[in-house]
Amino acid sequence: MDSRVVVTGLGVISPNGIGIPAFIEAIKKGKSGIKFLEELKNLNFSCCIGGIPEVTDELKQKYFTPLQLRNFNSSGIIYGCIAGIDAWKDAGLKITEGDEPDWDCGLIFGAGTSGVEKIREAIYKVDEKQVRRLGSNTLQQTMTSGISAYLNGMIGFGNQVTTNSSACTTGTEAVLMAYDRIKAGKAKRILAGSTSDHGPYIWSGFDALKVLTFKFNDSPERGSRPMSATASGFVPGSGAAAMVLESLDDALQRGAKIYAEILGGAVNSGGQRGDGTMTAPNSIAVQRCIKKAVENAEINPGEIDVIDGHLTATSKDSVEVKNWTEALQRKGENFPYINSLKSMTGHCLSASGAIECVASVLELSESFIYPSINCEDVHPEIEALIDAEKIPQKLIHPEKLNIIAKASFGFGDVNACIIFRKYSS
Repeated sequence: MDSRVVVTGLGVISPNGIGIPAFIEAIKKGKSGIKFLEELKNLNFSCCIGGIPEVTDELKQKYFTPLQLRNFNSSGIIYGCIAGIDAWKDAGLKITEGDEPDWDCGLIFGAGTSGVEKIREAIYKVDEKQVRRLGSNTLQQTMTSGISAYLNGMIGFGNQVTTNSSACTTGTEAVLMAYDRIKAGKAKRILAGSTSDHGPYIWSGFDALKVLTFKFNDSPERGSRPMSATASGFVPGSGAAAMVLESLDDALQRGAKIYAEILGGAVNSGGQRGDGTMTAPNSIAVQRCIKKAVENAEINPGEIDVIDGHLTATSKDSVEVKNWTEALQRKGENFPYINSLKSMTGHCLSASGAIECVASVLELSESFIYPSINCEDVHPEIEALIDAEKIPQKLIHPEKLNIIAKASFGFGDVNACIIFRKYSS
C-alpha cells in the first residue's frame, strides 16, 4: 500500500499568535512576538529578550480541569495539548468516547525537554528529604513523553503513540515520521507536532554558549535577524504546533478540508564528522538530506517555489544558503524565494520545526509568502550567492506557488527536510 498523504488540521501556539487565525494574520503582517523579559535581566542573562506565547488562564481553562491546572507547571505540555486539540478539532475530528480508543489514529509529538520547572521543584524537595511530598503528577510532567501521554488521554489514540526528540529538528522529523507511517498503510491518520518549554532554565545553556544575541535588548522586535549582516545570534522562543496527517482516501471519504499534500522528505545525520560538530551541521550531510527529500518527493529541484529555511540568525545562515544552492543547483535570480519564520518568533527550539511546517502549509493553502523581517541588510556572503530580492521583505502574493521545501537542522548534527505541495485532485 502506498497512500498519498495530506494535511487536514492545524493548530499553533506561537510567540506572535495563538491559534491559526491570529497566527496567519501575524505572519502576513510580519509581526514579531519577541519581547524584553525582565526575568532574564534579573538573572544576569546577556540576552534579555525572547518569545513566549501569551497563553492566558482563561484559555487554559478551556482545555484543562481545575485540578490539572492547580498541579500543572509544564509550559511545554500546556502549549502542546492546546495546539494538538486545536488541530484535531480543525480537522473535523471528534474526541474518542467509550472504552475503546481509535485503533486507526496515532500520535507523534516531539519535545526537547519537559517540565523543567517541575524538575526544579522536585530537586529541592528531594534534597530536603521530602520525596513523599512530590505529588502524583511529577513523573508525567517531567518525562519527555509527557506531552504524548497527556494528549493521548485527552483524545484517545489506539495506534502508535510516541515522542521523538532530535533537538531543533524534532518538529519536522515528527511530521515525517507520521507521513511514513500513513504512507505505509500502518495508520489512517496521525496527529503530529512538537513543543518546547520556555524560560531561563531552558535558555540558560544557550546564553552560556554565547549563541544568543545581546545587542538588541533595547529593541526586542529587531533582535531576530536571520540572513542579516547585523545578525549577532539567535533569540530564544517557545511554543508548539500540530497538524493532522491522513491518507488522501480517508480525507476524501469524510469530506475533510485539505490544506496541502506532503510529497516526501528525508532525515539524516552528518555524524559530527567533517565540518559537522555538536553545534554545527555537516554541509555534505545537509546537501544529501535536501537532495534525498527532493528525490523522494519525485520532483525536480527547479519546481521548488519557496524554501522555509532553518536560518537562526547566526554565522551559519550563510552556510545554510550555500548548502541550498549546492543541493538544488540554483543560484542568483534562479534561486527560489527563501524566508525564515524565526525572524518573527525567535528560535522555538524543539517546537520550531512544527511551527514552521504549519506556516509553510498556510502559505500554500492561501497562496502567499510571508516576509522575512529584519533582513533589510542582507549578509554579503548570502548576497554573493542569491539575489537579495529572493528574501521577501514584505508579504508576497505570487502568480505561482505550488511547492515549498521546509528544513530543520539540529544540535548533534541531525537534519530533516520535507516537501509540501498545494493540494490538487
